[in-house]
Amino acid sequence: MFAVDFFCGAGGLTRGFLDAGIRVVAGLDINENCRRTYESNNKPAKFLACDLREFRSQELERCIRGIPKDQLVFAGCAPCQPFSKQRREVNVRDKTLLSHFGRLVGEVLPGFVVIENVPGIVRLPGNSTYRRFIRRLRSLGYEVSEGVIDAKFFGVPQTRRRWVVIASLFAKPELPEPTHGIGGKPFSTVRDAISHFPSIAAGEQSSSVPNHRAASITARNLLRLKATPRDGGSRKQWPKGLVLDCHRGDYRGHSDVYGRMRWDNPAPALTCKCFSISNGRYGHPEQHRAISLREAARLQSFSDDFVFYGKTQEEVGAQIGNAVPVHLARHLALTLLELRKQIEKCPQ
Repeated sequence: MFAVDFFCGAGGLTRGFLDAGIRVVAGLDINENCRRTYESNNKPAKFLACDLREFRSQELERCIRGIPKDQLVFAGCAPCQPFSKQRREVNVRDKTLLSHFGRLVGEVLPGFVVIENVPGIVRLPGNSTYRRFIRRLRSLGYEVSEGVIDAKFFGVPQTRRRWVVIASLFAKPELPEPTHGIGGKPFSTVRDAISHFPSIAAGEQSSSVPNHRAASITARNLLRLKATPRDGGSRKQWPKGLVLDCHRGDYRGHSDVYGRMRWDNPAPALTCKCFSISNGRYGHPEQHRAISLREAARLQSFSDDFVFYGKTQEEVGAQIGNAVPVHLARHLALTLLELRKQIEKCPQ
């Protein structure tokens, strides 16, 4: 099977598909800064920098020429910010990207379609972009399965609930069955993922491990982190003198900020700011710093030899936090391969 990865970013979905045995011929993304990371780690897939709102299916022809439609997958993991509980101000045009992806599906009619996003994508009021997309798939003849899956049930050391759609022109698809958790393998934990990395201090970078770089923190925040109990502690244990003014009184929001991860649990869901202690429970379980970019990548189930390139921590952090976890992508790909095998056994 062959695939095109839309909104590919650094290539978490591409890497998982390649690992499962699906050849990804191209990754498309508007962010040119992802090119080096994507192409360096996902050969032979090619990176196409484009705005999907202006992209036409004819521009894909060179990449998909000769691929039978029953072997072609379109995977579209559109930016989740418009649908996320974490959203602030977002470009309203981003809400239309799924519609443009649907347009391309209609023009090409690949045999299989996969999308992955936050569960909030289905909760928009009224005639949402998502519901229009699903109606379009069905009107084109696709059979659709949809639902929430959590990446930790597929070997990812992170609790990350995602809304997944698998569609096929040939048979009713099913979502992947969990491999970890109750009745399966033990969940992968923070300890499993990152305990092998060398110790570094806040603001330091390892000379031997690519991307093992921890953000600098202020002297005041270093005191706060030292006052946060190891292995899962939170700001609730701080002495009064260290409590932020915005957290005093009856404040009840964002209880995880400045917290430490627990060694023997999956990590909390990572975001683009996962290298910052003030943006979530992103403190290292015992070292006085936030998790490094390398550790964040491992918690997204990228291998240690997958190197990220970017001019700033923010740029690399966005590549990591926005990615589809590699192990989750691999299981989605294996589900497609099994479906295709069943279709071959029972031709229409």
